[in-house]
Amino acid sequence: MKKTTQLRSMLQSNELEFLMEAHNGISAKIAEEAGFKGIWGSGLSISASLGVRDNNEASWTQVLDVVEFMSDATKIPILLDGDTGYGNFNNMRRLVMKLEQRGVAGVCIEDKIFPKTNSFLRTEAQPLADVDEFCGKIKAGQDTKLDDDFNIIARVEALIAGWGLAEALKRADAYRLAGANGILMHSKISKPDEILAFMREWGERSKTCPVVIVPTKYYSTPTNVFREANVSVCIWANHQMRMAVTAMQAVTKTIFEEQSLMNVEDKIVSVAELFRLQNDKELEAAEKLYLKVADAEAPRAILLAASRGAELKELTEDRPKVLIDINGKPLIEQSINNFYEHDIKDISIVRGYKKEAFKFPNIKYVDNDNYENTNELASLFLAKKEIVDHTIISYGDILYRKYILSRLLEEKGDITIVVDASIENRSNDYVGDFVQCSRKHSTKFAEAPADLQGIKFGSASDSKEASGEWIGLVKTNKVGSEMLTQTLTELSKTPEFNKLKLPDLMNALLTKKIKINVMYIDGHWMDVDSYSDVSKGQKF
Repeated sequence: MKKTTQLRSMLQSNELEFLMEAHNGISAKIAEEAGFKGIWGSGLSISASLGVRDNNEASWTQVLDVVEFMSDATKIPILLDGDTGYGNFNNMRRLVMKLEQRGVAGVCIEDKIFPKTNSFLRTEAQPLADVDEFCGKIKAGQDTKLDDDFNIIARVEALIAGWGLAEALKRADAYRLAGANGILMHSKISKPDEILAFMREWGERSKTCPVVIVPTKYYSTPTNVFREANVSVCIWANHQMRMAVTAMQAVTKTIFEEQSLMNVEDKIVSVAELFRLQNDKELEAAEKLYLKVADAEAPRAILLAASRGAELKELTEDRPKVLIDINGKPLIEQSINNFYEHDIKDISIVRGYKKEAFKFPNIKYVDNDNYENTNELASLFLAKKEIVDHTIISYGDILYRKYILSRLLEEKGDITIVVDASIENRSNDYVGDFVQCSRKHSTKFAEAPADLQGIKFGSASDSKEASGEWIGLVKTNKVGSEMLTQTLTELSKTPEFNKLKLPDLMNALLTKKIKINVMYIDGHWMDVDSYSDVSKGQKF
């Protein structure tokens, strides 16, 4: 269905319909993905995005450029806030012609004097247009349009300017007779009284000339009140922009004060999400078609999650510990979502205890039904065929900041493990996979990479000279995957195989003189092994 026809259908619908404000291509895309059937191209928000006042300081051609990007980015109709039509009847004719060329579904013009002032600023001082002159704009627009379904909405400012209900009705009826496809009735008071009074008087005329409202000031009114009053379309007029300003002020202040990105990166969308909103996948497909670009080696991930976590007792009676709730989501789902945000879609989970409790869609499941008598390497061996090319292997019970995975994916080594260098505050009875490396962590980033020299499970009291603790995260490239699976296969033939853990695999690789790179971090991760860990995880 044409965008113009979509908007016309919304205006004529027997149901209350909604338009969401947008002010550029990405906000229009976000509104569409949220489920909105149409977009309001807000004059206030567009001018604000350009850093100018809502007083026609942005020229109509600059507004046209913005709305063209919005139209290109979406498949749903846009009703543009066209202010006063940017001039007289002749400007209106050209505006309609140019909007049709850009696939915009309609324009709303208001009966004020050009240049306009925003409706909520100095309202009583705002003169209104001559009724006959404004009717001429409506007729000029209707005579110019090539698509019969292109929509021209007449916005009545009589209530805003304090001219009263009688004047609002007189003007609305004149605009209806001039050919308006709908009336936008505007009010500045915090109650819907003026709008409801207008709707009662407008009566049956709403069937042929539907009414659009913008409840920015009377936002506390239950939406069902508008339905019962036979309002056709409700516009949420500036809320994406206002929320965007809130978020931008907060993140900018944090970055300025802290001179670091550490405490903002995990609270904002990933760069990959921006690429998705920009429809990068379409360009990637086009490159393959027209440039014959070879397929990139997409990374994959394996999560080891077969054990119960018996130390958590009743928390794991009906589920493995990787499914314990952490901040409203199962523990392992934090890792899954992190992979998705980094465009890792090929994910395998090795499950065992209460395997039926795993219900994540689009996941490959590998079952270790002998989980009670085996350890991590046996689980990994069952998923051996998934260790191909670029692969992330991870414990399923760890939490870590997003930047850690981002950095790990950029590492160039055949095999790279992540090591936490900040172990000096570990209590003596703390146990973990402590490592020795070719050099300890340094903030001198120009230094040569660190290599793993050995991993040993033990207590912090026995690991004072360790370089750090392995967090249970490893990445391989194609060469590394082949070396790792070959060594894994060799170990599977040994008598003690069922007792072996991932550090044993790393140590076996080292005995074969295979280089393992170390990526140091300074904290920002945790594993969940105890009740106190579950509590800490809620705050992570």
